[in-house]
Amino acid sequence: MFVAGSDTQPWYIQLLEPAFFSGHTLYLIQPECLPFMSQTISYNTGGILFQLNIQCVEGVPLWRESASIINHEFLKGYRQRGGELNEFIAGYDFLGTTQYGLGVNVWYNSTYNDNTAYSFIATLRVPRLVNAVSNAYLKFIKGTSVEMLLEYVKDMPKVGTSFQLDLSSLLSALFFTWIIELLFPVILTYLVYEKQQKLKIMMKMHGLKDGPYWLISYSYFLALSVVYMLFFVIFGSLIGLKFFRINEYSVQAVFFFTCINLQIALAFFVASFFSSVKMATVVGYMYVFGSGLLGAFLFRFFFEDKTFPYGWILVMEIVPGFSLYRGLYELGQYAFSGSSMGATGMTWRSMKDPLNGMRDVLTIMSVEWALLLILALYLDQASLLGDSVTKNPFSCFRCLQKKHAPSLHEPSFSQQDSKVVLNMEKSDVALERKVVEQLLVDPNANKAIICDKLRKVYAGRDGNPDKLAVRGLSLVLQKGQCFGMLGPNGAGKTSFINMMIGLIRPTSGTAYVHGMDINTDMGTIYTNMGVCPQHNLLWETLTGREHLFFYGRLKNLKGC
Repeated sequence: MFVAGSDTQPWYIQLLEPAFFSGHTLYLIQPECLPFMSQTISYNTGGILFQLNIQCVEGVPLWRESASIINHEFLKGYRQRGGELNEFIAGYDFLGTTQYGLGVNVWYNSTYNDNTAYSFIATLRVPRLVNAVSNAYLKFIKGTSVEMLLEYVKDMPKVGTSFQLDLSSLLSALFFTWIIELLFPVILTYLVYEKQQKLKIMMKMHGLKDGPYWLISYSYFLALSVVYMLFFVIFGSLIGLKFFRINEYSVQAVFFFTCINLQIALAFFVASFFSSVKMATVVGYMYVFGSGLLGAFLFRFFFEDKTFPYGWILVMEIVPGFSLYRGLYELGQYAFSGSSMGATGMTWRSMKDPLNGMRDVLTIMSVEWALLLILALYLDQASLLGDSVTKNPFSCFRCLQKKHAPSLHEPSFSQQDSKVVLNMEKSDVALERKVVEQLLVDPNANKAIICDKLRKVYAGRDGNPDKLAVRGLSLVLQKGQCFGMLGPNGAGKTSFINMMIGLIRPTSGTAYVHGMDINTDMGTIYTNMGVCPQHNLLWETLTGREHLFFYGRLKNLKGC
């Protein structure tokens, strides 16, 4: 008895056996090969002459002590185990077979059916394995003259199918990536606008804490994104796109919800690095179109290449645009496969498919979402206090850690002016400085504001030297005192006021408002401070009446 074998992949149809038409060699597996068993034969099919190379290979039957050993050895050749090659054609367990009946279990590598979302499911050559063991049983019981012939495996009658090319599923990854990411520059621009116009710090001056601000802003963007995605899925389903209708809606809901949350967290994180709305808008849209194009024409070829290290795929998916593209790609492939075969698309069971990257995408997105939120909060504290995040990303450690703030009893040890400058001071200036030094040692509750050597230096740009705006200002203001500042442009009036209200941080020195340090207690100072800024800090989309209502609500005023 000859056992035929082939190294050709099986097809999803049986109208033609690919082993006879692929140009590959047909192997005859025998315990011992004879010279005549390897040859080239010619045959005619449909008026076409074909040649087939036949080669004999020796096969050795093996015995194993238990079914678990057979399972283990067969599993090594499964695709999930990295595709380690083994040369087992089949395995047989004859169970309780007797001369009166045949009962057998057949082992074979089922991963050769290519049951993934990327191609049609192939029909394996299992009938030939059953025929081989049936013939062996018959010859053993009835003699060598008895056999069960297997002429062919017919594919007729065949269930009627129609080929449907679902272009929406094939092209969805790129276009849907752009559609979803279009929300990113909108959120980013909104956040940078509030920072550029000093609106966020203005809200803090009127009593808005960081917690409520983040909660309200995040909830607003989340609600906007959820409504956006709901319309996206609903209209896509109504017009009949297989991408939405075949894939399980719960899988889509989890993926899209995780995606929009990551996108919001990314916008909060990136906003800390921008102070210009125009620049943020340009970079935001460049990210949208750039990540989509790179995903479609670069990243896609990496994860489709099964020889490319999977660890590097996971590293690249840390980029939110790439993880979004990969998730949409997987949904599109499952929708295309399901539409072609009349089956369902991606379900939760599909997560077990070793070629399905959705599970890793969801894990990466979830972890990155949490990390970006923490980093965004961290960087927000630095940028809120006027520090340059791009120059010193660790500057806000002093805001997050609980430090011992210098009290009025402890004199400031800021840089002292030179004796030459001290000698040039006017008598009233020197007297005011002495009063401040005395109050730092022996405080007086009647003093509302005490400034101790406040100094502000702006870093030079484009090769220009540093600009000294405020030079060691010492000042004492009584409770109830009305104080005004006069001076020419560039004298430091605006810089001094901005330091007092928290818009910028002093380079050195400090000031105390009712005993609270502006460097460490600004949040508490805001609860006792009312500010009318020199420049209008307004929302362009709100009317004057709406501004009054908004700030009135922040102050918890009645009637607002």
